[in-house]
Amino acid sequence: MTPHHRAPDDQDEPALLRDQFRQLLRYRSLLACGVVVGLLGGGYLALGGEDTYTATGEVLVRSAISDPFAAGSTADKGINIGSERQTAVSDTVGTLAAGTLLKAGDDVTARKLLTGLQVTNPPNTLTLRFSYTAATPEQARARAEALAGAYLAHRKARTLESIQNMSDGYRAQLGPLEEKRDLLEDQAGTGAEDDVSSARANIIVSISELSRKISELKALDTTPGYLNKKPVAPTSPTGPGLPLLLGLGGVVGLALGLLLSWVRLVFDPAVRSPRELVRSLGAPLLGTLPRERAAAGSLLAIGRGTSRLAEEYRAVAFRLAYDPSFAESRRLLVTAPRGDNTAAAAAAANLAAAFAEMGRDVLLVEADLRTPSLARDLGSGSHEVRPPRWAAEKGGGWPAGGRTNVDVPGSGAFALIPGTTVDNVPRALTSPPVGRIVAEADRTGNVVIVLAPPVLSYADAVALVDRVEGVMVVCDPREVHRSDLERIREIIGASGGAVLGALLHPGRRRLRRAERRAKPTRRRGGGGGPAPTAGPDAPETTGDPTETLGLRAFTQPAARN
Repeated sequence: MTPHHRAPDDQDEPALLRDQFRQLLRYRSLLACGVVVGLLGGGYLALGGEDTYTATGEVLVRSAISDPFAAGSTADKGINIGSERQTAVSDTVGTLAAGTLLKAGDDVTARKLLTGLQVTNPPNTLTLRFSYTAATPEQARARAEALAGAYLAHRKARTLESIQNMSDGYRAQLGPLEEKRDLLEDQAGTGAEDDVSSARANIIVSISELSRKISELKALDTTPGYLNKKPVAPTSPTGPGLPLLLGLGGVVGLALGLLLSWVRLVFDPAVRSPRELVRSLGAPLLGTLPRERAAAGSLLAIGRGTSRLAEEYRAVAFRLAYDPSFAESRRLLVTAPRGDNTAAAAAAANLAAAFAEMGRDVLLVEADLRTPSLARDLGSGSHEVRPPRWAAEKGGGWPAGGRTNVDVPGSGAFALIPGTTVDNVPRALTSPPVGRIVAEADRTGNVVIVLAPPVLSYADAVALVDRVEGVMVVCDPREVHRSDLERIREIIGASGGAVLGALLHPGRRRLRRAERRAKPTRRRGGGGGPAPTAGPDAPETTGDPTETLGLRAFTQPAARN
């Protein structure tokens, strides 16, 4: 047996990322659907939505100041720009602006008016930027200007109200002082003393101070700010255009497609990479067949001239020839996981031709007794030869019924024992003549290749593992599941064999259900005779690989010369 093969733990993060990206690209339809959905969404937003227009005005906020030209005077004294921004979007400003617009013929409520307003403050400035979005350019300009003007009017009214309140407070203090001053003046006229004169002088000073403050309040510059940038009607709609929205839609759609591909990848039971195949099967990857159109009526790629497919088969044959486990026994069982066995048949025939090119005496045994077709598919290059003496003494029937010599142009020839339909497949596969045929590999320079039905569909391959220890699995990486490979590894290992490796083929278009039903009937014509009916002692085939284990002679190993 060969040692248990494992894929090396690759910790190279770029390599892992590239591998994952290649796996995501397997689902090109999902990626294309995501991009299409994104483009459609971007186009709908660009063409289906209503055009909006935005007008912008800028207001410089300033405080009330007595002398703006005095040294040290600043216009930002006592201004909290954050509070001013909240004031600009308040209902009070909206009500004032709605009243102004109503006079101009624009009947809109304050709440609806404020929905299109956005007030921002550029960093490190005392500027408020009024941006208003409306359905028409003129409406956007008029409403932005009305809101900016309403804010300035509200701020000026608030400043004047504060000045008036402070002036009223000073006057309230000034009234009692003036009454007391008049009383002291009357006492001084009747010959008052020095203390009366002193009190009167103090009251006059207080009255003068309050009068000065009232005068200063009346002299304040109450300008609330300046409209530095007057709103103008915009000439183009607001928002990104069609090219930008299509670009953004394509990017978002690609991200959506990648997300859908990743979800599909997570729940995909199929083998996602060669590394995962090697890990699940526990055997190396022998090769990957290129996609190449086969010649009409020919199963062999070797002998038709130079092609990538033929060179890949030759490379697999050389790799097997130098494998220590295969070189010791020179027996190879070729099978597929489940489903169609066409790719496994082509691999077995071409490997036989490749070993014949190396000068080996090759015997290809078609152990697919349920749908035999290998002799028909190989075409006219085969002719019958005399069977061995022991087979002639044994009489007719598979596998002693006859052999066919298959000529490979320019490469040599190999012997073929074609399959045929039998009444009891398990008994035929476990019969002594099969052991005699497989034992021919013990001769120097001989190679025996056995083609078996899919290992997970029938137990025929399992029944041959004790005679042909080395197994090669031919599968389509897009169809085989990881659980299938793990089950094949367990079945072959428990049967005493070893999986030498896997050969990947590009796969074919899935047949329709009706074609899959009719195909076994057509292929039986190559083996001759109609489909047999099960006899009374023939066990029913259920597809379980353990169904023929009871017929295998474990105590009688295959005879070897």
